[in-house]
Amino acid sequence: MQNPQLLNPRLLNPRSRARRAAFTLIELMLVLVILAVLAAIVLPKLTGRTQQARIGAAKTGISNISGALNNFEVDAGRFPTTDEGLNALLVKPGNVSTWNGPYLDRVPVDPWEHPYVYRCPGSNNLTGFDILSMGPDGHEGGGDDIDNFSQSPGQK
Repeated sequence: MQNPQLLNPRLLNPRSRARRAAFTLIELMLVLVILAVLAAIVLPKLTGRTQQARIGAAKTGISNISGALNNFEVDAGRFPTTDEGLNALLVKPGNVSTWNGPYLDRVPVDPWEHPYVYRCPGSNNLTGFDILSMGPDGHEGGGDDIDNFSQSPGQK
């Protein structure tokens, strides 16, 4: 049996072999269009997941702060005032005799790098405290806040 390369003269010519191995501009453009379509489908879904993860992290942060505030209240007999703020969980306020802190490692910020808003007495929890993340927009209100007093945090 003969070698197939000897039967086809195009296989002997190095130029024609190089042309067959390269991609045409149309093939490259087609691949780029396919990648752009896939990116247009996938990126919004990933962005939505990121936002959901941040909302979940804010809820967890509020829960952790609430636990630390409850520990402070057990030791001191009261919650920190609005003026003392969350810093009272790190540094003993001057007018507290029984303080077994620090109750947190640091004053936390929300997933959007904004400070949590703390009020005591709360305007929604009159016998306790209000704590909220201002959400992605960084402003209180607007329907994207996550807090410890709404029925459905993050969906006010």
